[in-house]
Amino acid sequence: MASDKDPARVAAGLKASIHNPNVSLEAKERAADKLEAMDDAVGLPSDAPDTNRVLGGYKATLANSHTSPEAKAHAREILEAAGYTFDKGHDVSDEEHETRVLAGYKAALHNPRVSLEAKEHAKQVLKEHGAL
Repeated sequence: MASDKDPARVAAGLKASIHNPNVSLEAKERAADKLEAMDDAVGLPSDAPDTNRVLGGYKATLANSHTSPEAKAHAREILEAAGYTFDKGHDVSDEEHETRVLAGYKAALHNPRVSLEAKEHAKQVLKEHGAL
């Protein structure tokens, strides 16, 4: 689904929601989170760690079977606005998926933002798969 929404107008709507006294606190928090994610997605260079983390969250949203179709559509819009393209019909093989998962665990070992417990878990998974 191609996004025909103007990001500036979307941001304006989110800001209006945040300041509207008739909007619930929960909805205001969601609007603030979305606005912050949009600002991060389009306001920082693509190699900035925060942008990568935010966009990675949107990518994960697309693959999460528990995510609503509306949330997936929103995630796709944000990713497309950030310059990501989606190959229709391109499925990742099981081997390629496992390679990517293990690469993620290897990256976690070197990421200073990852907790010691998570690093230990990553080491365990890598050892189990003979990748360490």
